[in-house]
Amino acid sequence: MINLMLVDDHPIVRTGLRALFENYEDISVLSEAGSGEEAVKLASQVPVDVVLCDLRLGDGMNGVATTAALRALPSPPQVLILTTFDKDAEILQCIEAGAAGYLLKDVASQTIIDSVRQAAAGHTVLAPEMAQRVVAGLRKPKIALTSREAEVLKHLATGLSNREIARTLFVSEATVKTHLVHIFDKLQAPTRTAAVQAARNHGLI
Repeated sequence: MINLMLVDDHPIVRTGLRALFENYEDISVLSEAGSGEEAVKLASQVPVDVVLCDLRLGDGMNGVATTAALRALPSPPQVLILTTFDKDAEILQCIEAGAAGYLLKDVASQTIIDSVRQAAAGHTVLAPEMAQRVVAGLRKPKIALTSREAEVLKHLATGLSNREIARTLFVSEATVKTHLVHIFDKLQAPTRTAAVQAARNHGLI
């Protein structure tokens, strides 16, 4: 018997998934969680074999952080991400956090069932085209921002001007401009808008 946990911030999604798994005698939905924090707490109290987890979980921990926390437990479950988002950076972050697989919510019901079984058996679950994208992502050089550059980028993404960023971080405008030059160079972005978009594509914000 495969003991399963469902993690999604939408109760109706969890209800639909539970109904799906009720048709299979070898899979039992042992628990449900509406947040990453709740999932980690439940899994630490009553271990499960597989966690089927959404990527976006409201204001708390996302699927990546939840996966990492679950995999760090003494009796770690396998984690399958089930989501509507398929950005390369997000897929790669989940795999690097320890996820056994990444599925999109538009897959056939039988694919979800088979994937849970494969994950429980210790196999990686990725569609061939998705696996190719993960491999390509692993081969790309990592973009490493300093903590201050990351702060500047975060404020840049909210639309703040250089002066407003400087006031927020208690630094001079010249310092902000220097950080922006470094950020643009690392992201190979010619404009503020392009930098924000590139940062999102790389999962930096």
